[in-house]
Amino acid sequence: MTQIVEALADISDQYDAVFCDLWGCLHDGITALPEAVSALQTYRAKGGKVVLLTNAPRPRADVARQLDRFKVPVDCWDTIATSGDSARVAMFRGIIGDKVWFMGMDYDLTFFEPPSIVTDPAPIERVPLEEATGIACLGPFDAHADPAINRPEFLLAKQKGLKLLCANPDIIVDRGETREWCAGALAALYTEMGGESLYFGKPHPPVYNLARQRLAEVAPGIPDSRILCIGDGINTDVQGALGEDLDVLFITGGLAREETGTDRQPDPAKLMVFTNQAQLSPNFAMGYLR
Repeated sequence: MTQIVEALADISDQYDAVFCDLWGCLHDGITALPEAVSALQTYRAKGGKVVLLTNAPRPRADVARQLDRFKVPVDCWDTIATSGDSARVAMFRGIIGDKVWFMGMDYDLTFFEPPSIVTDPAPIERVPLEEATGIACLGPFDAHADPAINRPEFLLAKQKGLKLLCANPDIIVDRGETREWCAGALAALYTEMGGESLYFGKPHPPVYNLARQRLAEVAPGIPDSRILCIGDGINTDVQGALGEDLDVLFITGGLAREETGTDRQPDPAKLMVFTNQAQLSPNFAMGYLR
């Protein structure tokens, strides 16, 4: 049964490191969440290590620059692992061929810079869909448009037998009070249409392997039993953590705010209904990271 806790400090002594989600936990897509920042600063001051584990489809350097714009101070985290880096490694190892149709925004184009950890990267060329050997999906062209508008392109891609590399398995995010579609919604549509989608963020294993690698760079030897995952996505953060046999703190005031009846804290009865419906049982829950 999920234990509702008042603050991270109530349970943090059980863990040497946290894998903390960003959007909905540490910031709202516009600015930092002060209580969350303070909680992570306090945790680090006591010796804990913080890996920011995000489904952002961009390299970690880009995410660090975004955090700076959002006024997230550097003293509340140690390192960053992104689904974008995990997917980028796979692309430059040739998983979708060398001619790639790109879905996303211009600011995502740093995805096509070869990662340093890949020796002898495949020569990747961005091409029109008609010439492509695969799809690199970092997000929709219009985050507010129904993903179904991509059906014509996806029908052609399926007929060509293209694999879709999904660099962000999130379905939706809330930017402030505005809900937006993510790459995961496009990948789900492509799969529904009979295409093959490859996922590299939460809840899938590759990004957790990357997070462990990043953690080992700053604090070698921490076992899984001493790692706590924090996130607001029941089917990404919670499912992914439990699938990796990692403890997880579910932040209910993010994507599941209405379903869990969250004000400052979740309504216990609604939280139970929600987690039962998801068939997932997070170890802990709180309304907002603090």
